[in-house]
Amino acid sequence: MLFASLLKNRLRLGQLTMIDAKGQTHVLGGDGPGPRVTIRLTDPSLHRRLFLRPHLAIGEAYMEGTLIIERGGLRDFLELIGANLAAIEGSPSVALGQRLAGLMRRLQQRNPVKRSRRNVAHHYDLSGAFYDLFLDSDRQYSCAYFARDSDSLDQAQENKKRLIAAKLMLCPGQHVLDIGCGWGGLALHLARRHDVRVTGITLSQEQAALARERVRAAGLQDRVTILLKDYRDLEGRFDRVVSVGMLEHVGAPQLASYFRHVGGLLSQDGVALIHSIGRMEPPGSTNVWIRKYIFPGGYSPALSETLAAVEGSGFYLADAEILRLHYARTLAEWNRRFQANREAARALYDERFCRMWEFYLLGCEMAFRHGNQMVFQLQLARRQDAVPLTRDYLLETMPRSDRRTAGYGTTAQNPPAAAE
Repeated sequence: MLFASLLKNRLRLGQLTMIDAKGQTHVLGGDGPGPRVTIRLTDPSLHRRLFLRPHLAIGEAYMEGTLIIERGGLRDFLELIGANLAAIEGSPSVALGQRLAGLMRRLQQRNPVKRSRRNVAHHYDLSGAFYDLFLDSDRQYSCAYFARDSDSLDQAQENKKRLIAAKLMLCPGQHVLDIGCGWGGLALHLARRHDVRVTGITLSQEQAALARERVRAAGLQDRVTILLKDYRDLEGRFDRVVSVGMLEHVGAPQLASYFRHVGGLLSQDGVALIHSIGRMEPPGSTNVWIRKYIFPGGYSPALSETLAAVEGSGFYLADAEILRLHYARTLAEWNRRFQANREAARALYDERFCRMWEFYLLGCEMAFRHGNQMVFQLQLARRQDAVPLTRDYLLETMPRSDRRTAGYGTTAQNPPAAAE
């Protein structure tokens, strides 16, 4: 079988027993520690598809129910693939497919305004009731910050908001732009706790509607404004700019223009904080299954190409922090909540959708645990002296109670705690 030949001698950790559509059994790996998984393929066409396009075909087969996991679970299967990913992607056929995808990446990631709106609607205009099934109470749909092993998801998302606020160095009365504001949680947090005005922009109609409702319910209409607008159509000047989980939707061809536009929106003595998923390897392309089913037009940029775009925009890079396993923990908690509410999700959509979503959550978790994914926070300024020379200001600008919950020391002499 073609897929078995692809994996032969490449599964060094764990063991995969595969029963093909003809009923033949193939046992792969088994020498090293790791999950023991048995899968059954029920569609003969999978033999060729899994060999030619495994990154796409595995997810599709699981969604359609033609790849059945008979021993272990989806987590075990993806853990097995993830633990052996480097060896699998070293096979000639997979490496060739990756090179061909790289040649097409600029076309795949070209995101003019109209396409960006369609891409955002595909993912973010799902039912709000669905997102409530697995997100925290503030609907933060980005990497949390686990300062302690005991932190709940809600606490870790609160930690993330406090850390971002500290890096923005906010003063009462300032005007903050939140690019990709989601359902408004960060905007409300900044307005409530730091007495600033916030303009949040999103391309999702569902997000904008709920964010405006939340602003009205909080009585913060005088301080928080939510606009259904693309960042490229925005004009004006802001004291601070923050963007969390939006750079991944910009696309490599637009990175340079994105940072130039952000620079044009920021006051001369302003500070910007960009929080994004990135890749710990050279520039590449988005997983084809993720691109087709989850985030069309999406791309997690390499730090190298991101910094090249920053350097050409007139920004100073004031600080950079890399969060590695924080998103793996976030995704694991999202999946735990999703599984606990799976029947409710199936009632909203269907079984195929639920299979797609659990494959997405678990697959992304494995990408952060075993693959090339991480999260970076870039603090940018237009003036070299806009940010203090040391990180002590993070302690000075963060209330004492917040220093502990955000993972920082209790005195200005203590350095920031290392991220996981």
